[in-house]
Amino acid sequence: MSELPIYERFHSWQGEGLHLGKSAFFIRLHGCPVHCPWCDSAGTWHPEHKPDNIDRMSPLDLADEAFSSGCEIVVITGGEPAIHNLHDLAYELRIRNLPIHIETCGAYPILGEMDWITISPKNLALPIEENLALADEFKIIVEDETSIQHWTNKIDFAQIGVPTWLHPEWSCSKDESVLSSITNWIKDRGAPFRAGFQMHKLFQADEKDKRSKPEAALCSEPQK
Repeated sequence: MSELPIYERFHSWQGEGLHLGKSAFFIRLHGCPVHCPWCDSAGTWHPEHKPDNIDRMSPLDLADEAFSSGCEIVVITGGEPAIHNLHDLAYELRIRNLPIHIETCGAYPILGEMDWITISPKNLALPIEENLALADEFKIIVEDETSIQHWTNKIDFAQIGVPTWLHPEWSCSKDESVLSSITNWIKDRGAPFRAGFQMHKLFQADEKDKRSKPEAALCSEPQK
């Protein structure tokens, strides 16, 4: 059973998407080949944030820790979690009757049985067709007033038909043009589009667990 590279794991609540507000144990894995310039988890991959030693844990120990937290769901995230083989971790969580969620850009095959798949597509690594068919929800990061149209040109969200959340990129979360673009898009089109926000950040919920690390965020010009 291979160990996984762990950036952090902590007990909080899901701050986004259809499972908003649920008690959640987060497992954030190291590594991401996508490197978004505004990444709010840059500590998982950026050389300026890379620790001297990366902690590794077995799927069994991770599952035991998640189970002991009393959480409702387990969220596997990153970085980009789908670059790792998650079969063993998913198995260990499943035999403990813990629902398994993954948050991924969708560009890599998901190795492990998941109960819920959130795809947040990125320009530098577009989702593959098999993952588009598996998605339970999408999360679109709105960087500027052109972002939503950009993504609807690439992916037919209406045809797929699952909830598609429009999230302001966090450094733009008070930008009137970004917020108005989300509001107007939803008012004009409705389903499957929904307004989204990182609610856990308003509560500073993740920081309540000492195992959670401070954000290592990057800010840059939006991707084109």
